[in-house]
Amino acid sequence: MQASAHVGTPLFEDYERARREFSWDAARATLPEVPGGRGFNIAHVAVDHHVAEGRGASVALRCIDENGTVTDTSYADLAIMTNRFANVLAGLGVGKGDRVVSLLGRQPEQYVAALGTLKRTAVFSPLFSSFGPEPIRERLLLSGARVLVTTPRLYTRKVAQLLPDLPALQHVLVVGGSPTPGTLDLGAELAAASPAYTIPVTDPQDMALLHFTSGTTGKPKGAVHVHEAVVAHHATSAFALDLHQDDISGAPPTPAGSPGRRTASSRR
Repeated sequence: MQASAHVGTPLFEDYERARREFSWDAARATLPEVPGGRGFNIAHVAVDHHVAEGRGASVALRCIDENGTVTDTSYADLAIMTNRFANVLAGLGVGKGDRVVSLLGRQPEQYVAALGTLKRTAVFSPLFSSFGPEPIRERLLLSGARVLVTTPRLYTRKVAQLLPDLPALQHVLVVGGSPTPGTLDLGAELAAASPAYTIPVTDPQDMALLHFTSGTTGKPKGAVHVHEAVVAHHATSAFALDLHQDDISGAPPTPAGSPGRRTASSRR
């Protein structure tokens, strides 16, 4: 992760004072709950509350393709796109606690799928697009994935052959290109879905993200992040990274020839 240099007053100047005054309760209180007393949801913190507070026109994601073309997505647009994804999941019968796995590069749909899944109170689990079929099969089995979001090429090359071993996998949403038999075109599904969505009640300790260890020394192990984990992420962005309101944080460029686009996002 790279962060742009910020010129101005740092957020963290006096270590001893910050250590004395810091508490997790205070850190938690700086982040908004879902309106209407519906709990605490990462997607609301990351997207929707910015729109509610008048920052809808600000850039949330900036994607740069391998040709240098820049595509900006505002918070308002990202809110709508993630609402649509949550509604797509609802239409598929996917609900709280169900696993949604992505096999994508660094591209806008990765973030739409992640945040839309969290809005639905389902569990999002990203896989590296460079994985081969066996690591993918193992993680799809361990996660109990009901939905996979991927590209037609990755599906054909790495997933289609695995379907007999994946009884829990019910839906495959493909990004870009023509869907193959047994898959759904995510673009078409999003276009048909409502842009309005109400985040359901979310307990801070509800499971949100499922990451897997590398598996180099044995079976991959699942690492769970709950919705309240965003409190630590937010505190780290201030104290460790000194990210301010208009700073940009980003991932390094995607290697030539690999799927996806490099992506950057604002802090808040």
